[in-house]
Amino acid sequence: MHQDVLDLARLQFALTAGGHFLFVALTLGLATVVAVLQTKATLGGTPLDARMVRFWGQLYVINYAVGIVTGLVMEFQFGMAWSGLTHEAGNILGASLAVETIVAFFVESTFLGLWIFGWHRLNRWAHLAAIWVVVLTAYLSAYWILVSNGFLNHPVGYASEGGELVLDDPVAVLTNPSALLAFGHVLAGSLLTAGFFMAGVSAYHLFRRSPEWEFFGRSLRIGVFLSAPALMVTAVFGGLQFASLATFQPMKSAVFGARTAEVARLQAELSARFGPGDYVPSEAWTRGGGLLMLISFALMMYLCFAGVVLACFRKTVFRFRLWHVVLMAAVPLPGLAMIGGWVFRESGRQPWVVYGLLRTKDAVSDLSPGTMRLSLTVFTTLFVLLALLNAWLLTRHARRGPVEGIGLGQEDGPATGVPDPADALPAPRY
Repeated sequence: MHQDVLDLARLQFALTAGGHFLFVALTLGLATVVAVLQTKATLGGTPLDARMVRFWGQLYVINYAVGIVTGLVMEFQFGMAWSGLTHEAGNILGASLAVETIVAFFVESTFLGLWIFGWHRLNRWAHLAAIWVVVLTAYLSAYWILVSNGFLNHPVGYASEGGELVLDDPVAVLTNPSALLAFGHVLAGSLLTAGFFMAGVSAYHLFRRSPEWEFFGRSLRIGVFLSAPALMVTAVFGGLQFASLATFQPMKSAVFGARTAEVARLQAELSARFGPGDYVPSEAWTRGGGLLMLISFALMMYLCFAGVVLACFRKTVFRFRLWHVVLMAAVPLPGLAMIGGWVFRESGRQPWVVYGLLRTKDAVSDLSPGTMRLSLTVFTTLFVLLALLNAWLLTRHARRGPVEGIGLGQEDGPATGVPDPADALPAPRY
């Protein structure tokens, strides 16, 4: 019976955390792009720059609003399904999660509200400062979450008192290599996600010969030229994490590399150290997640290199419709890579929830299988509905394009945050 509860709890957290992670990736990336676009517009950019801030900013706000709800839903599980984890390691995890909550739900949300509703009320420098505070606090929020996750994967800076883990060295926890490498990997992956999203949405409008040809031609170039360096930085941090596995989690490294003799040796060592048990993570999930990540990376690498070359030619940007179709189809690739990497990181840690200190089976709450099934059904249904709502809203606004009078900052009178939008653009010249 306990195994049923454990499996259901793990499945529930995997679905909700993985779903929330996709919202976070696009939110972090789009927030950065919007802040850079607004900086250019504020420092004397063209009216087209201002229109790009509003259009891509609207998509960012939609994704943020729905994503924040998924984060709230996910956090309910810590107390409900994983009471053993909060009891054993709450003295360490609680601090970072509390700081993340303060940063995300108070500071970030407050300044995002100022940015959304201050378009015609704040001067341009205050309005620009608001979006940059939003971006920086979003980065801080991601960092604090990864401090917690880094401790689960590579516990440092702790001591044991009365059977509980307590904070012994805060600096070690905050500078945990497992957290810092993952932080760089996630931020670069977020920019990659935003780049592919911008390129795909822009390609859709160019494929349909949109009258906003100049708007989406520039947006496509931004997405393509952002994706290439973001992919390289993501790969660098990913490679550093792979290299660290031999030290931090050798079993995961051996399973992914299909080194059978090494797996057997590590199993024997861990059994002698921690007692009888199965210390080999699921080969299907660990290897499958890693392969999905690497295959997605390979596809994105070819697309990025080809895209950088093609985007250098103006006529190609507007006329190469096959490329437009490929860019539209490639929008999910960063998400697939992130989900694959997340599955590899988390499944490969099993059977530990805190590596080497607390087993997953000892962290799950004492619930009945029926209660856990009900919880899984409710959480999964809610997440699916939120994901569908977000997809519908993003698709609806993206297909509509930068329509005047609709969206952020669309009020009568001059805007103080960024320059006024331009008049209607001329017909496309293909």
